[in-house]
Amino acid sequence: MTASVGAVATQATAADAATAAPAQGPSEPSVYGPAGLIETPSITGASEPTGTAAVSEASTSSTSRTSKSKAKVSRAVRQQLKAHTAVAVAKKQIGDPYRWGASGPGAFDCSGLMLYAWRKAGVKLPRIAASQFRTVRKKVSWKNLKQGDLMFFYGLGHVGMYVGHGKMIHSPHTGARVRIDKLSGYRKASFVGAVRPGA
Repeated sequence: MTASVGAVATQATAADAATAAPAQGPSEPSVYGPAGLIETPSITGASEPTGTAAVSEASTSSTSRTSKSKAKVSRAVRQQLKAHTAVAVAKKQIGDPYRWGASGPGAFDCSGLMLYAWRKAGVKLPRIAASQFRTVRKKVSWKNLKQGDLMFFYGLGHVGMYVGHGKMIHSPHTGARVRIDKLSGYRKASFVGAVRPGA
């Protein structure tokens, strides 16, 4: 009788042990979690971001776009400020005589005046009109002219600076002085193109 009871107890203990510690395969490692429960961590790929993570990613993307937009605006504002300075400097030279090859102060040829004014605004330009047109990347059409833009005429043989209101400042030719002229139909007919330094 005693032996039978012992055998039953042994069998119950073995059954309890088997229930408490089931066999674990090598592909799914298990760990004990809260309250002694067995948890099998997932070994599949990471799930898509949800909740706070998704909102964080969207916020980062929006911030990046905003930063790029602000950078473009800042560049445009800086260019406008430099253009304003260049126009102001050029206007101060009104009355100075034309002299071929001169880039100031006191006397200018057409490209020398552009070089001088934009240099005072912090932008370097080549010495010759044709080189100024080719070097400055930002090209501008007649209808999109803004203050400070350089306008080229006669096959790049002459250059002036747009000052707004349909006018430009330039050093015209031998015997003339730096002045502001209205952009007439004659000027438009000989117009080759324009550029925007500092853009």
